[in-house]
Amino acid sequence: MKEIKAIIKAYEEADKMAIKLALATVVRVEGSSYRRTGARMLVMDNGVWIGGISGGCLEGDALKRSRLAIQNSQSTLITYDTTEDDPYQIGVGLGCNGVIDVLFTPLDINNKSNPVEVLKACVKANRDTHVLVTITAVSGKWQSIKAGEVTRYDGLSSLEIFEDASDQLQHAISEQLSTGHSAPHEFELAGSRKLETFIEILPPEINMILMGHQYDVYPLSRLIKEMGWRLTIVAELQKINTHIIAIADEIVAPANFIDLFVDEHTAIILMAHDYKTDKYNLPKALATSASYIGMLGPRTRSEKISRELANEGYVISSPDMERVHAPVGLDIGAVTPEEIALSLIAEVKASLSGRDGAFLRLRQSAIHQRS
Repeated sequence: MKEIKAIIKAYEEADKMAIKLALATVVRVEGSSYRRTGARMLVMDNGVWIGGISGGCLEGDALKRSRLAIQNSQSTLITYDTTEDDPYQIGVGLGCNGVIDVLFTPLDINNKSNPVEVLKACVKANRDTHVLVTITAVSGKWQSIKAGEVTRYDGLSSLEIFEDASDQLQHAISEQLSTGHSAPHEFELAGSRKLETFIEILPPEINMILMGHQYDVYPLSRLIKEMGWRLTIVAELQKINTHIIAIADEIVAPANFIDLFVDEHTAIILMAHDYKTDKYNLPKALATSASYIGMLGPRTRSEKISRELANEGYVISSPDMERVHAPVGLDIGAVTPEEIALSLIAEVKASLSGRDGAFLRLRQSAIHQRS
C-alpha cells in the first residue's frame, strides 16, 4: 500500500499538461522474482519513475517500454525471462530463475477510470479488501474492453462489461478471495475469443494501535510509518511526545478506545509499562477483531495477568489466547528500543502473513506462493 500511495501522490502532483505518464504492473510471475504480482511503477516521459517492478534490473528497460506505450497510446504486455542463458535477454545473470509478465499502460488523464484513478478510489474507500480485475490481453471481437483497463469488482453487475466471460470471472474472483492471493487467469470463449486477466486482491494497509505513551513508542512509531502502515496512539494527548504526534495518523484518548475501527488487519500493542493499565486494556483489546495483540514484558507478567483476570471472572478462551503474543516480538536478541521495535514489527508482519518468522534458509518450500 505504501508504494501505491507514493504512485498516487506523484500522479496527482505531476504537471499533466507537460508530462505524459504510464503505469507498469507485474501481472504474472513464474518461479522466483524479487517483486511479486501487483508491484507497480509509475513512469513519466521525462525519465522519472516511482515504485518498482524488480530490484532495479528491469527498470531501465521498463522506462523504454513505458515511453513506447505512451507514444503508441496502447497497452503492451512484455515477458522478462531471467531463466534463459541468453546474453541478449534483459535480466539475464540475475540468478532469479523467474519469468515475469509486466503490463505497460499509458494513462489517459481525462479518463477517470484509468488504473491510477481506480487505485485512488480504493485507497479513499473504507478499510475494505478490494478486488481489481486488470485486462492484460484480449483476442477476438469484444464490444467495450481492451488491454490495460482495470475494473474494481463490486458484485456480478460490475463484471457485465466482460460479456459472456462474467460468470467464469466471478468464479475465479471467488477462488482468489478464498485464498487471499492475487493471480492471473485466462478464459477461452466462443468465437475464438480469449481474455487474459490479472485478478488482484488488495487488502487495506496494516493498522497498528499502540496503547501507551512512554519513550519507546517513538522508535516503534517511526518504523511503523516507514513500513507505510496506519498508526493510532491510545493515550492522553498531553502525555505524548510531540514528535510522535507529528507522525501518528490518529491520537485517541483511552476513554474513546471503544470507538476505534478495528478489523482483522489490525495489531494492538499493550505497552503502557504499567501492570494495572495493561491488565485493564487486555480484555478491551480482546473484545475487538484484531488478529494480533502484543504485550511487552516477560512471560511471567502476562501469565500473572491471565491468572488474575480468570480469578476475577474473565477467562481468556483458547482462540483468544492464539491472538495474544506475550512476550511480544521475534527472538532476534533485541535490547535497545529500536531493536525491540524491529523485533515487534517483524512478528506482526509474520503473524498477519501466516508465517512463523523463522530463518528463510530453513524453509523447505518457496518463499512466495507460486502459480
